[in-house]
Amino acid sequence: MLATICCLIFAGALLLAVLTDLASMTIPNRLVGAVALSFFVYALSAGWPWASVGWHLATGAAILCLTFAAFACGWMGGGDAKLIAASALWFGPSAAFWDYLFLASLFGGVLTLAILMLRACLRPTTGNASIDRLLDAGSGVPYGVALGPAGLLVLARFPEMQSLLALM
Repeated sequence: MLATICCLIFAGALLLAVLTDLASMTIPNRLVGAVALSFFVYALSAGWPWASVGWHLATGAAILCLTFAAFACGWMGGGDAKLIAASALWFGPSAAFWDYLFLASLFGGVLTLAILMLRACLRPTTGNASIDRLLDAGSGVPYGVALGPAGLLVLARFPEMQSLLALM
């Protein structure tokens, strides 16, 4: 039961990350913290061996180093970097993590093309700060909008989520 609740916390945090990134181009640290903390509670409540927890922690740490370097170079936002690393805790050194990266890249590419097309057609003069920020050619891409659905699709394959989905 606790493991299922942790999965739902992860899912909820991903959804909120999408909304906050879309609205303000930021992903709050509390959401990233909820993703990371819920993983540890999940792993302990599911009775994972410490070695498995360690491998997931190592994966998250390695990804944090890589994404922090990308952030330092200006290639990605800090919230995106932290969310990818926190999600890596959940998916660990497995095919699930590679699926997550593939889906995030695919969704991110479509998102980027859509935003570029909108920026070519519209000017940031709508009066809505969130929309104007998206349309401003000088602003980045809210990549959390791609990371959220990618994480949700991979999370949906977890046994706890499969049980919930079977009830629907």
